[in-house]
Amino acid sequence: MIDWISFILVAVVSIGASAAIVALFAAGLRLLAVEGRRAIIRSGAYACFAVAALGVLFGIYLIIPVFHAG
Repeated sequence: MIDWISFILVAVVSIGASAAIVALFAAGLRLLAVEGRRAIIRSGAYACFAVAALGVLFGIYLIIPVFHAG
């Protein structure tokens, strides 16, 4: 029997997480496109990229079963 509540919860969380990662990456690109490109703006762009990359790496960590053996 399928637990539909858990299935819907996983679907909603995965869609939300992927939307957040894409939004962070897009914000980083937008910050890099700003005229003048001050150091603080460039740092914010790189921070957005870093958080997006950490989200991707955490997703990979959750998917690969060798990390959960035990």
